[in-house]
Amino acid sequence: MSEYIPTREDAFNLLREYTETPALIKHALAVEAVMVHFAGKFGEDPVKWGVIGLVHDIDYDKFPYGHCNKCIDIFKEHNWPEEYIHAVVSHGWEICSDVKPEHVMEKVLYAADELTGLITATVLVRPSKSILDLELKSVKKKWKEKSFSVGVDRLLIEKGAKMLDMTLDDLITETITAMKNSAAEIDLKGNL
Repeated sequence: MSEYIPTREDAFNLLREYTETPALIKHALAVEAVMVHFAGKFGEDPVKWGVIGLVHDIDYDKFPYGHCNKCIDIFKEHNWPEEYIHAVVSHGWEICSDVKPEHVMEKVLYAADELTGLITATVLVRPSKSILDLELKSVKKKWKEKSFSVGVDRLLIEKGAKMLDMTLDDLITETITAMKNSAAEIDLKGNL
């Protein structure tokens, strides 16, 4: 018997089953977009990477104190492959999980999760409220303001960039590009 491979539709349905908060669904879609983008850059499977990005916070809405742990039960109950489970759990490394990101896919997820939040917050304070006119310099300016988006762990993003052997600027630029590709879906098209 061959191993079950979740489709994008499977992942979205599971996300909707466990996630009700609109902001968390938009965050999942943003991370999915980033994962698909980076899969293309690394010559990997964009569907697989996107699915993992889409469900990475599957347990956060209903089980915030069991984040990156409760998801294991959820995925096993739905017969998800161990590789997918490992990837999702690894994005909480040294925060709520002791599973270290090993594969490049896991490293991208680890770096992109927090970064999408900072980029989204930066977009929402701009006059256009759009990611379509967002540039690196705007994100870097907000990055330096420690009182801005205080929940975003900038050290974690830097650690993720190092894991990927990328400069912080390159990681931010690629993430912005990925999110621009899904501007309407993640509700960041704004006035443009």
